[in-house]
Amino acid sequence: MEFKYGEDRLTIGLAMQLARRDMQGVIGKGAREAIHKSWQRALEIAGGTEAVYGVNTGFGPLCSTRVSSNQVIELQYNLLRSHSVGVGAPIPDIVVRLMLITKIHSLARGYSGIQPATLERMMWHLDHNILPIVPEKGSVGASGDLAPLAHLCLPLIGDGYVMDKGVKRPAGEVLSEHGLKPLSLGPKEGLALINGTQFILAFAVAFADRFSSLLDIADIAGALSLEGLEGSSKPFDNALHELRPYAGSRLVASRLRKLLEGSEILKSHEHCERVQDPYSLRCMPAVHGASRNAYLHLDQMVEVELNSVTDNPILLPDGRSVSGGNFHGQPLAIPLDYATIAAAELGNISERRSYLMLEGKYGLPSMLIKEAGVNSGFMIPQYTQAALVTENRAMCFPTSADSVPTGMGQEDHVSMGSISARKAYEVAGNVYHILSIEIMYAAQAMDFRRPRTSSPILETVHKWIRSRVEHVERDRIFSGDMEVLHDSMISGEFLQMVARAAEELELDINSEL
Repeated sequence: MEFKYGEDRLTIGLAMQLARRDMQGVIGKGAREAIHKSWQRALEIAGGTEAVYGVNTGFGPLCSTRVSSNQVIELQYNLLRSHSVGVGAPIPDIVVRLMLITKIHSLARGYSGIQPATLERMMWHLDHNILPIVPEKGSVGASGDLAPLAHLCLPLIGDGYVMDKGVKRPAGEVLSEHGLKPLSLGPKEGLALINGTQFILAFAVAFADRFSSLLDIADIAGALSLEGLEGSSKPFDNALHELRPYAGSRLVASRLRKLLEGSEILKSHEHCERVQDPYSLRCMPAVHGASRNAYLHLDQMVEVELNSVTDNPILLPDGRSVSGGNFHGQPLAIPLDYATIAAAELGNISERRSYLMLEGKYGLPSMLIKEAGVNSGFMIPQYTQAALVTENRAMCFPTSADSVPTGMGQEDHVSMGSISARKAYEVAGNVYHILSIEIMYAAQAMDFRRPRTSSPILETVHKWIRSRVEHVERDRIFSGDMEVLHDSMISGEFLQMVARAAEELELDINSEL
């Protein structure tokens, strides 16, 4: 299956397939024609007398400074080099690939005055997995993600560095080995390459992919914990949630009912004296559901951005060159900040459920181990959860609420969306660890409910956990167990196992809102 850049509609799922190299991207015939027309328009502007920002004028606060015709090309190279000021660690390869994919798709729409050879070279980097090294910090999320995009595109002109088979190497050297020469930039290309939101967008796509899986894992972890704590399923009654019909809450309640259906453990205590469970059990539809609602909003905003042109100026088909603010990151920055809080909440409530299982209540031994005292049992993994929860809270400050003027006041309001996007991705990474610890706890708690069994699907999940992490009788090094469960979640193995089990049981636990 091929994806046609500039023609087909890009989604988070398709972007991730392209980034994981499960799908090939090509430039279709229609897109090629639009690219060529836009390229010709850029050449006309360069040879004319009309002042067009960034083509024959300076950049940013130098927008009123006219550049002579014999310096137009030099300006484009200077833009790439002067804006390569990123600092910090290199961003993950998957995000670099997403930056390239989203940049190609935006430029291929044919509004940016880019030459076809430039897009073909960017696709060459993707196809050969020779990825530019992009530092993580330095973008303020407006006027485009200038610094990271400059680093992304430096290899096109033979500058900067790339990762080639896991080794950092000068880009020019690698190009030469492959018989390639640095590109000769056209009159608007440097500007088109560094203007745009592709750094924010790439992180947003990678985060949304993580967030989606975390939402599903959280429901499963919560259902396992509820069984281990002998909680009630009554708060998941459909009639209850029809009276407060948020889409996320209704879906989570439905998923929990299906996950728990047929449980002997649930049935065995349905007439017990416990009136209400703690909120972390009883309010899962409200809390997990609110996070799902936030994900839905993010998904909508990201898909709009994936199929947008975020360059400046934009060359319209009617011949006009229009300078605007399509590069501003605020449309993504705000939903990313909101979604970061929503993702962090999945970790907050997970840690609370874990703590409940340590208290020695509801028929469970203290610290989830028979001989507590000489054994610390599961006491300390919750400390790790507590640390990660606090770290996430610190990263929930909405950076989109801040703005530090740049560009001598020309760029007097910026989004800081690049920071929002990076934080979101990191928070999601922490939540994987938090949930993996809860699932380890829940499996141990369910062991103490034997010989009673849970629902068929949760029994399958429990059996799978036990095939990788043994029941704990005495203290051992837990970090290995935690790592095994974490890796299975972040790789998708855990949810794939659950999906297979649901299919075999003919159980629909669809996670779509």
